[in-house]
Amino acid sequence: MNVLVLADTHVPDHARALPAALDEHLEWAELILHGGDITSEATLAQLELHAPVRAVCGNIDQWDLRGRLPETLRFELDGLPTAMIHDSGAREGRERRLRGRFPDARLIIFAHSHQPVNEVVDGVHFLNPGSPTWKRRAPAPTVARMVTGPGRAEVALIDLG
Repeated sequence: MNVLVLADTHVPDHARALPAALDEHLEWAELILHGGDITSEATLAQLELHAPVRAVCGNIDQWDLRGRLPETLRFELDGLPTAMIHDSGAREGRERRLRGRFPDARLIIFAHSHQPVNEVVDGVHFLNPGSPTWKRRAPAPTVARMVTGPGRAEVALIDLG
């Protein structure tokens, strides 16, 4: 399955719209996973036009989204135990904390820092797709493209700059 993973879109609080560079990735996606700070119901609706969306609530999402989106998600993605949360806390100790919170997950998606992460530690894949609109201290705006198969995921961070 082709899965687009994004987070921290911040439309309209930081960006006026999703970037045009995201369009080809939205068209490719069969599923969209959003790690929070969608910011507006309109942005979520725009994403849902392209593919089904699974999302968690971010710390600055508007109240309409807070009532609709959970703080965390746990689900199977092609047989791969997966968890999502927006804020993973401080960088130091992050893997230990996330493993403790989601002990069965083999893929953990998080966000909040806008800093992309794509690493496997002790058999657990940790993924922060960064932000397509607000790179902060990251070198470029990013999203992640994931291709899943039975019990596995191949992930690439995509530079939208």
